[in-house]
Amino acid sequence: MAVSVDEAASTDPVQDHTPPASRLRGRGRSVLEVALLTVLAVVMLFPVLWMIETSIKENRDVYAIPAKFFHFMVTMDHFKDVFVAPGGGRSELSVAFLNSLLVAGASTVLATVLGVPAAWAYSRFAVKAKKDQLFFILSTRFMPPVVVVIPIFLMYREVGLIDSKLGLILIYAAFNVPFTIWMMKGFVDEVPAEYEDAAMLDGYTRLQAFRRFTLSLLLPGIAATAVFALIFSWNEFVFAIFLTSSDDVRTAPPAIAGLIGGTTVDWGLVAAASLVFALPVLVFAYLVRKHLVAGVTLGAVRR
Repeated sequence: MAVSVDEAASTDPVQDHTPPASRLRGRGRSVLEVALLTVLAVVMLFPVLWMIETSIKENRDVYAIPAKFFHFMVTMDHFKDVFVAPGGGRSELSVAFLNSLLVAGASTVLATVLGVPAAWAYSRFAVKAKKDQLFFILSTRFMPPVVVVIPIFLMYREVGLIDSKLGLILIYAAFNVPFTIWMMKGFVDEVPAEYEDAAMLDGYTRLQAFRRFTLSLLLPGIAATAVFALIFSWNEFVFAIFLTSSDDVRTAPPAIAGLIGGTTVDWGLVAAASLVFALPVLVFAYLVRKHLVAGVTLGAVRR
């Protein structure tokens, strides 16, 4: 007797044969995971929430014992003090923030301009002792800044770069270029070289092919690398405090650290300055978030 396809195919929905005890254990495990993640999030975010609360509290509430978590007077005077001096005009913190924007932005751009073509060259061309050169480039990041700050200070003193924004820009770019080369080389390896070969067959030079075709495909990787380079330059403290001395050149990290000391500390001002200091990097990362997510995963899989 022949059986048709329609008769052979079962139209009944797939039955879930999972035992009730297993389903219950699975739900319990999910609830436990959510609870643990919630506790971890609260522990990790509590300092940030406390900093935000301190920045909008009046001084009497900041020093209140026991601490006030909810019932306190909200004020924005601390944020005003970050930008406006007590006697009027720009405050020293506002000048430090502008210096950080200039130094971190310029060093990130310089490291990107130098590092991306270098990474492309290491990826595309047969360089003698390429692996040894790449390892040497990476080895420059092995030592922490505090180990080399004294020799750099002595060199800067000889060439007149002590207490200058240009000196900070150059040293930050020097530390970011090796990181940029290593990050971008993985991204360049993911872009097929056949795109450039096809462009050169159409009459483009190799540099034109790189600029017109490959570079546009590297934008996610460039965004991801630029964020990490900006974070290093923005948060750097050792070089900023050893290589600068005047308020006109000092960046935000040593300026904020200078608020802590003496007999009394204005913790409301410290919290407000720290919050303002954290915002530019967060805003930049938010603006490039699409490229950042794509760039972080671009070099994860080898062809």
